[in-house]
Amino acid sequence: MSAVADADWAGGPWGERAHAVLCPNPSPMTLDGTNTWVLLEPGGAEAVVVDPGPLREGHLASVLDHVEQRGARVALTLLTHGHADHAESADRWAELTGAPVRRRGRGHDDLVDGERLVVGGLELLVVPTPGHTADSLSFLLPAEQVLLTGDTVLGRGTTVVAYPDGDLTSYLESLERLRGLTGNRAATSIAPGHGPVVPDAAGVVEHYWRHRHARLEQVREAVAQVRGEPGDLADTVVERVYADTPRAVWPAARLSVLAQLDYLGELER
Repeated sequence: MSAVADADWAGGPWGERAHAVLCPNPSPMTLDGTNTWVLLEPGGAEAVVVDPGPLREGHLASVLDHVEQRGARVALTLLTHGHADHAESADRWAELTGAPVRRRGRGHDDLVDGERLVVGGLELLVVPTPGHTADSLSFLLPAEQVLLTGDTVLGRGTTVVAYPDGDLTSYLESLERLRGLTGNRAATSIAPGHGPVVPDAAGVVEHYWRHRHARLEQVREAVAQVRGEPGDLADTVVERVYADTPRAVWPAARLSVLAQLDYLGELER
């Protein structure tokens, strides 16, 4: 493995098979930018690209250049989920590469739980991890025990449960599934959709699990304190629970709060 898991993330290799080409779209929500992962078996000539990213021609050209410099062509594109910062360029990318794009929930070629993908000798396993969005997927690279998580687990901070498409019940179930994969060491590191790689997959997944349950308890307590007060319940809870969080991410926090309120049965149907 290459020592690239640091705060100044600019993309780069992780092990012998994975390389992140970082899209220059940094923001409070995308951290350093979107990681487009290029996966290639050593000595192979067929690459798998995970999340080509937003529709930015310069970024797509950079990814193609990287693939070509490794003496390969793009044979398959995978999407971790449909958010624009990961998938907006999918149609254009298919035009540029001629490679099929596969995802979840979009038609006859859907990826399914446990599906084994083999491209140019490279093996990947499909791991559905809904919760951030309904269509969220992770991909396990067994040869290196690396899990590509999209936005389910990030390289820095925690993720958003993007209600109403995302839901907390599914997200907690996905974290339990990841706890199983990291607990039995099928996955020992994480290649996220944003931020640096995570060398300690088990530790970070456990942190996510504890953090999400702690937040849920904070929301439960906040609801009890403000019940019956005028104003929007979600906004009030955000102001209390996320008071120490930069306001730039409050809109995203509000989505997670809505998901938590729904989980607690506090949203009117």
